[in-house]
Amino acid sequence: MDVNWTQRQERKLNMAARAAWLYYIAGNTQDEIAKKLNVSRPAAQRLVSLAVSEKLIRFRLDHPLAEAMVLAEALRERFDLAYCAVEPMDPMADNPRASIAAGAAEYLATFLAQKSPLVLAFSTGRTLRAMVNEVPAIACPQHKIVSLVGAITREGQASSYEVVMRLAERTGAQCFPMPTPVIASSVEERRLLQSQRSYTTIRELAEQVVAAFVGISEIGWQAPIHYDRFITDRELKELIDKGAVGEIAGWAFDSNGHLVEGASNDRNAGLPLSELEKANIIGVGGGSEKVVAIRSALQGRLISGLITDEQTAAAVLGYPESREYVWDEARLKDDIPGSPENAKIPR
Repeated sequence: MDVNWTQRQERKLNMAARAAWLYYIAGNTQDEIAKKLNVSRPAAQRLVSLAVSEKLIRFRLDHPLAEAMVLAEALRERFDLAYCAVEPMDPMADNPRASIAAGAAEYLATFLAQKSPLVLAFSTGRTLRAMVNEVPAIACPQHKIVSLVGAITREGQASSYEVVMRLAERTGAQCFPMPTPVIASSVEERRLLQSQRSYTTIRELAEQVVAAFVGISEIGWQAPIHYDRFITDRELKELIDKGAVGEIAGWAFDSNGHLVEGASNDRNAGLPLSELEKANIIGVGGGSEKVVAIRSALQGRLISGLITDEQTAAAVLGYPESREYVWDEARLKDDIPGSPENAKIPR
């Protein structure tokens, strides 16, 4: 059996299931479905038809993604997201990031398949690296992919989770890695690094970025930014003292989704998220340790899209720990028990 063909068919059925849920359950028009799934209107129509022909639609959506899509729509409505996908999580899977990575790869592939040249941006990290490994080999030399953050420590040690060079190898896209450490030793060093032509080229390309895929991580002892030695013990303590709960591309933020003033943010040698004005910034990640960080990033509008798993989505929304989710618009209101503001989210 052709494994690649089977994987392509599975991805197509996943897209059809999403389109069917949006059409039959959430009441979206085909134009709205096309926008949410990043496909053309005819493609959206074909996906809905495929769901019917494959008997995914009966009296209910007969597909494992049904419950996940209820959560995705709830997140989309609550946080006004341009895109949201919630992936079913296989409790027996060796890699807990596998379903999220596959879902992110599926969405990324919709951009890579476009014929017109695009500029896409990426941070680094374990889940994003897993996402790239799931991207089918596709020749798209017309696209440019840029890194938002460096992939080395200030001492020059490389991270194992660099993304854009690996993606360029799989796609042939033009690659622009960030030529800096994640965090510089001083503000003066950051300024010097960002004065280099290679950095200013990325800054210019940032104006054209249509979508940015970023990891979301917690701030805490042995969190990725600390474990990978991008910040020291002392710098981690300073961030925690300032109320930091999460980071995106090295930019630390508090529980309200506001960037922390000073500390390592002053020495972040990457591209400020604020410079991605025209881009949809898609957060990719999940896990109980990331719930607070994801929820805070959503509240602060640091991201405009999210790809996560069912358990994480339910925790962010404040839903009970159950796989049975009922679509109820009242649950999305801010003034009821169970809203994210009142939920006891595991840290």
